[in-house]
This record gives sequence, C-alpha cells and structure tokens, in this order.
Amino acid sequence: MEYFTTYKMKKILIAVTILLLAAGCKKTPIIADDMLGSGKISDPSLTDPAAYRISVSQPNPNILQAQVPVIIACHGYSASTFEWDEFRTWSAGRHDYYIDQVLLAGHGTTYDAFKKSTWRDWQASIMDEYNLLVKEGYKKINFAASSTSCTLLLDMVHAGFFNNATTTVHIFLVDPIIIPSDKFLSVVGVVGPMLGYITNDNAAGEDTYYYHYQPQETLQQLNNALNTVRSELQDGITLPQNVYLKIYKSIKDPTADPASAVLIYDGIKTHDGNRISVDLVNSNLHVFTRLNLVPIVTDFDKQNQNYAFTDITTLMFQ
Repeated sequence: MEYFTTYKMKKILIAVTILLLAAGCKKTPIIADDMLGSGKISDPSLTDPAAYRISVSQPNPNILQAQVPVIIACHGYSASTFEWDEFRTWSAGRHDYYIDQVLLAGHGTTYDAFKKSTWRDWQASIMDEYNLLVKEGYKKINFAASSTSCTLLLDMVHAGFFNNATTTVHIFLVDPIIIPSDKFLSVVGVVGPMLGYITNDNAAGEDTYYYHYQPQETLQQLNNALNTVRSELQDGITLPQNVYLKIYKSIKDPTADPASAVLIYDGIKTHDGNRISVDLVNSNLHVFTRLNLVPIVTDFDKQNQNYAFTDITTLMFQ
C-alpha cells in the first residue's frame, strides 16, 4: 500500500509539473536575429549552393569526372551543413573524391519552415540529391551521415531505394540514433502540444548552426522516424549486394543511446547473411566527427575524428 501511494504521488507530481510548465510556456519562441530560425540568417548552402553541392558546381561531368566517387554528407535533426564542414576542410587538396553537403528540408532557414517539415521531407532531400547526381551522370555515389540522417538512410535501404544502383553504394553512419538517450522523446506526443517547443542547450556559437528552439511538431516527427526504423530493424533488413554499410558509434553518447548501434547490428545483415561492421568509439560526444564549437576538445577527440575520416575515405575505394 505504501508503494502504491508513493507511486501515485510521483505520478501526480509529474502531472502537476507538466501542467505548470505548459501554463508558463509560450507556444512560439522569441528568436534573436543571430540565431538560426530567426529568418535573418540561413544555411550558407542556400546562398552559395555551388560551394556545397557538386550537383550544382559540376552538373555536367565529363567521362573521367563522372567516375570520381561522390560522398553525400548528411547532417542530423535541427542541425545544418555545418555538421560536415570539417570533413570538407580535412579533405582539402584531395581530388580522388567529391563532397556534396546536402541540407535537409525545413532546416537552415526559419523556425516556421522547420516546424512545418516532416521526416519524410528531410529524407526527400537526400533522395533528391542522390537522384540528381545519378541523372547528371555520376557513377559512384556514397553517403556519410550523422545522427538522424542515419535513420533516414536506413529507411531508404529498407524500402529498396538502392536496389538498382549500378555500382557499390558505401554508407557510413556516424552516431546513428534509433533509441534517444533523452527519454522525453517517447512522451513528446502527450507533452509536446502543451509545451509548444523545447529549448536546446547549445554551446557558445552553435545557435548560428543548430536550432536553439525545437518545435514539438518536429520532435514528434523525429520520434515517428525512430519508431518506424526501429520496427523495420526488428523485422530485419537485408542489404542488397551493392550496398556496404558501416557504423561508427560513440560509447557515451548524450543524444543517441549506444544501444542504437546494437539494434542496427542485430537488425541488419549483408546480402549473404553476414554481420555489418561496427566501430565503437571511445568518446562522450554526439557526432564525434564534428569538433568545431565543442567547448572542450581533447587530442583524443581529434584522433577519433581523423580515424573516422581516414577510414571512410579508405573503405570507399575497396
């Protein structure tokens, strides 16, 4: 009886807390001009697309150019192309592959545009860029994805999107999210409409590249995407013969529970029934390959980043 009373009191306290939060929360945030979402700034890939997308800077490749591998770099939820800028910088001077940084739909502009976007919209940006590169004549198209883009790509694999690719598609997933570390996401469908949005604790300088305010509508979309792909993994996904997939997962990830990598490892098999490759990375960062603006960066963090970039650009040619 004492346990029941304590449990009941905890539920009441939680309910009261939620109601108090909802009562004191405005449904639309006031966004400073220097924040992403204000409409005063936008992702640079929108104002200078040729600097980010090979499909824009080199839309008509010659025979030799068409054979150069392309890596489509895809960022995570509420982020921007900034998430893969360091990969481009690291690759400076390399001419044996191209980097194509795609911006997910709804991201990189206004809060309202972000609020109205769905996870299928985000995914469509990746599909559209891939299809455009194929149409332009590029033969070897690969992916380096972080966080939520990993989830979107797994759904594409499940749906057979790459089944007709004429060459091997290499897919490299950095800190994929299937199970969130913050369990709030599991109740966002109930709590979200009352709150309107949540505030993300970005580090200094990050508000320019990551949404400080995350609309509850997009959090619900994220939760829907995770639930969908989790179900697909439980049913089992078999990679087509022409798809190679590898995971790099931080073992102390504050955003994507490390169990995400376990679910993917257990849920995906190669075309001949073998296991996929997973590298567990000794890091406490989410998307450990992005170090710019991270408050504390160690030499070990830099080594992890260099390892991942080196491994990706090596495996892509095998």
